[in-house]
Amino acid sequence: METPDSTSDHTPAADYDIERIRADFPILGRLVHGFPLVYLDSAASSQKPYSVIQAVDAYYSEIHANVHRGAHELSIRATEAYEGAREVVADHIGAAPAEVIFVRGTTEAINLVAWTWGAAHVAEGDEILLTKMEHHSNMVPWQILAGRAGAVVKYVDVRPDGSLVMEDYDRLLSDRTCLVAVTHVSNTLGVVNPVAEIARKAREAGAVCLVDGAQAAPHMQVDVQAIGCDFYAFSGHKMLAPTGIGALWGRRELLEHMPPWQGGGEMISEVRLDGFTAAPLPHKYEAGTPNIAGAVGFAEAIRYLQRTGLERIHAWERDLTAYALDSLGAVEGLEIYGPKEDRVGVISFRYADIHAHDLATILDQKGVAIRAGHHCNQPLMNHLGVDATARASLYLYNTRSEIDALVDALGLAAKLFGVA
Repeated sequence: METPDSTSDHTPAADYDIERIRADFPILGRLVHGFPLVYLDSAASSQKPYSVIQAVDAYYSEIHANVHRGAHELSIRATEAYEGAREVVADHIGAAPAEVIFVRGTTEAINLVAWTWGAAHVAEGDEILLTKMEHHSNMVPWQILAGRAGAVVKYVDVRPDGSLVMEDYDRLLSDRTCLVAVTHVSNTLGVVNPVAEIARKAREAGAVCLVDGAQAAPHMQVDVQAIGCDFYAFSGHKMLAPTGIGALWGRRELLEHMPPWQGGGEMISEVRLDGFTAAPLPHKYEAGTPNIAGAVGFAEAIRYLQRTGLERIHAWERDLTAYALDSLGAVEGLEIYGPKEDRVGVISFRYADIHAHDLATILDQKGVAIRAGHHCNQPLMNHLGVDATARASLYLYNTRSEIDALVDALGLAAKLFGVA
């Protein structure tokens, strides 16, 4: 089970100071079962740098108060921090702040669209077009909506290499299609989908396009204007931010005409006994007290990524992914799912006849943290003919030596299960 040595053709980014970056993440210094932590589960949730932890701590220690309408100093400063965070997120994706709605994460963002735009626009006989690689959060809300509205959900097929069958997309897209919802990057296969082309064709067919950016936003520069979609959803916790915070971007002309999702404080400009008037964007969709500290941490996470440089991060991850694919590909009996090229460092695999859950448990005993299961991709697993896979996911703080540790831990699994 040899892995490529350091003389591999893959050349890391020359100016990427990985040791300095790793030093920014306190959890990476801990031991697990007596071994140095090898964290390869960032697709589920990334680790957090000191600067994000400190930003959240400073918010609670120095300026915490409820936002908006408060006349006292703390409320004013909390509001400035919260709305300032919105500006950071908006600028990062090429949007206007009024078009960015803070939510708990991608799942809530998609549900918001389903129960506002979708409930108002999807009718009996309409068609919703998804793909077979969608995460459950970009599948189940549309299935529920279709069931209530009498609409039909159709699915674009996936090739054995993990890429979408775009000819299938062209065939299924029609004047009956009201919505196209697609993942930017697959959370199981790591494949990067041609979302700009998908959005353009959806627009030409008169359909609205939503892009699930949960796995794309952590790894690449996202420009919603260049993509040309109508909604873009992503989560903070997968890109260094705290849990419980994310963002939905929507085209202003759509957001303006969508009904509110939840009722209560903050989302109103006037309440009467006979009704109410909704607040202007974006507060129309942010009922109740928001996750202020999460937004502050989200903004600092984006600043950290920008300081490090998304292009430099992408170059590092690209080389690391190639090294990982070569290293795992050299393990006899191990099957990797997804394409060799045009992908991010989300690598799903099966090893001989060892169940993914057993494999993850054994690797954990060596301090190697991976994910195992269906990854909220059960229809895709059925399409691939498997019940589960192991998944190693890479991020800006991972190293070649950690890939080597993963391969070494697979050797332990091979001995325990008698894999030749």
